[in-house]
This record gives sequence, C-alpha cells and structure tokens, in this order.
Amino acid sequence: MVPALLIMVREGFEAALVVAIVFAYLRRIGRLDLGRPAWIGVAAAAALSLAIGIVVRLTLGNLTGPPRLRAFAAVSFAAVVVLTWMVFWMRRQARAIKGELEHKVDDALLTDNPARAVMAVTFMAVIREGIEAALFLLAASTASGGGQVLLGGMLGLAIATVLGLAVYLGGRKLPMRAFFRVTGMIIVVFAAGLMARTALFLQGAGDLGSLADSVYDLTGIEWLTQRSEVGKMLAALFGWDPRPSIEQVVGWLGYVVPVTYLFLREPKAEARPAAVVAEAQRVTAGA
Repeated sequence: MVPALLIMVREGFEAALVVAIVFAYLRRIGRLDLGRPAWIGVAAAAALSLAIGIVVRLTLGNLTGPPRLRAFAAVSFAAVVVLTWMVFWMRRQARAIKGELEHKVDDALLTDNPARAVMAVTFMAVIREGIEAALFLLAASTASGGGQVLLGGMLGLAIATVLGLAVYLGGRKLPMRAFFRVTGMIIVVFAAGLMARTALFLQGAGDLGSLADSVYDLTGIEWLTQRSEVGKMLAALFGWDPRPSIEQVVGWLGYVVPVTYLFLREPKAEARPAAVVAEAQRVTAGA
C-alpha cells in the first residue's frame, strides 16, 4: 500500500499542480467561464488513464507461467525508464511549468473555439501523469495485492488533491522544491527496486541465468521475509529480497548509485564567455 500511496501523492500532485495553475490563471484573467471545459479535459484524461490501466491489468491477469513473468519484467522495466525520465524532467521544468502553462492558455484563448482549446490543454497536461501513474501502480501490483495498491492509490490521490487545492488558494508558501526533491529520491529508490525485480522476473522465466543465486540469505529472519507485513512493504518499496541473486543486487546498486548522484547534483552554472567577463571588468573599472 505504501508504494502506491507515495506514487499517487507524487503523480497526483503533479497533475493537481497543473490543474491548479490553469484555474488560478483563468481566475486572474477573469475567464472562469472556461472552468467547465477545463474540468471536462481533466475528467477525460483521468477516465482514459483508468481505462488503459484496467485493460493492461486484465491482460496481465490472463497470462500464466513464463509469459506472465516476462510481462511483469517488461512492465517493471518500462516503469523504471519512465520514472527516471519523470524525476529529471520535473527537476528541470518545475520553475518554468507555470509560465509554460499560462502561455498555452493564452494561445488557447486566441483560437476560434477557446473552450475546446482549454479542454485540450488540461487533457494533455493530465493524461501524461495519468498514464504514468497507471504504469507505476501496475508495477507496484507485481509485489503487492491489488486491493492494497488500490487503497494506497486512493489515499495518495486524496492527499495530492488537498495539496493541489492549497496551491490554487495561494500555494506559494508550499515548499514545492523540497517536496519534489524528497519525493524524487523516494521514486529513485522505488525504481531501483523495480530494476532488481525485473532481473528476478527474468530469472524466474528462465531468460536470465545467475552467477550466484544467493548473495546472502536472511530467510531465517521471519520479519524480513514476505511472510510478514514488514517484509512485504520492504519488497514493494525497495525491491527487498532476503535471498537475492547477484544480478538483483547489481541491478539495484547499478541504478540507485549513479541516478542518485545525478539527481542530487546541483546543476553547474553556465560559464560566461571570456569577452563578456572582460567587458564587465572594463565597465566596473571605469565606474
């Protein structure tokens, strides 16, 4: 339940943030009459995301044996790729997303059918988050029961909605940079677990061998196994395995170490051309 909750808080807040920015801008320019088509775009995106998630889930549910394990491996790896792209994209775009959305709304108001254009803006902004969330919840369901994933997802969505409302009502005081940094690190660790689980699924399907099928063995400690709730939570959140293969460990560390470094590294300031520096020094000296 915990991974699903965290995923939906993060993904749901990104979607809620987009909606809050659009509605705050419509309120500021006195065009709340376009609120209804904006909500229709949001609802359509949510419905399509849900439909895609259900179809994929039912498709996976009908598979058995090695094909099922290969499908789980594909879903887990796809989630790793999208998660990685998402955390870096949001870190880069967080500051510019407000101006970009407002610019899109301005363009929509200039069209022959502003209502339809605004609907398209909110639909396209939310559908990406919705499909990502569906993919991540499917990946989380490979380690947790469907009921737990659903409950965690609903709680996470409720929290994200409250945060989005806070942004709409004046959320400049919200520490959004810290929020995305902390949740981004949680997502990185979760993605590392999915990478390890991808190796596990492929080994279970017989598509990947192992140089050592037991790096360590802690199965004698009951609470660290998936027979306990703690073990299940660790497995779902961190990809924990009390008896992992060397490939699982390499996959986890090979992902989390470089991605954590790149994510936490502060971007370097762009170097100023020598000519510009010289001119600035000349002007300063002459002042």
